[in-house]
Amino acid sequence: MRKLMMKMSITVDGFIAGVNGEMDWVFKTGDEASKTWAVEICRTAGLHIMGRKSFQTMAPYWPTSTDVFATPMNEVPKAVFTQKGFEGLDRGAAQSPAAASWAEARIFDGDLAEGIRKLKAEPGNPILAHGGAEFMRSLIVTGLIDEYHLAIHPIALGSGLPIFTDLVKPLNLKLVDVKAFPGGVIGHTYQV
Repeated sequence: MRKLMMKMSITVDGFIAGVNGEMDWVFKTGDEASKTWAVEICRTAGLHIMGRKSFQTMAPYWPTSTDVFATPMNEVPKAVFTQKGFEGLDRGAAQSPAAASWAEARIFDGDLAEGIRKLKAEPGNPILAHGGAEFMRSLIVTGLIDEYHLAIHPIALGSGLPIFTDLVKPLNLKLVDVKAFPGGVIGHTYQV
């Protein structure tokens, strides 16, 4: 059984984005060393999962990007979780191997926990979750995340989009690694 990992940038006051989804602070407070740490986490994955909204935002961007995240984002297979229906991308329109990797994404439109259990039962490298607050909150509530990689940025927003608000009981985590980066980001790795 493979593990499910989450990697998120988060503020010191616990938000993954501003009230209106603003994330410019990630780029202002990050540095090359923290970015390298995050890219390495992406490279270890055998599958990237995300919600429909994140998928629709990322799919047109990554195939033509020259960012260091582009290679793992384009090469690692993907799965999309949706509650509102999603047909996927037009496979015939994929002009490059990178675009094809997005067009070939698996789509899960049923119960989130059931879909995650199915993916975890498959052989392969870990599953890495990407996404916005809504998807991450839903994923956390399933109790199926095995490892949290939180890049804690040196900024407080005062208000924004949290991801740990829907817990029905406390989530006990074990800190297994800490990395401090030159720009002030601190990478925390927790296991459940």
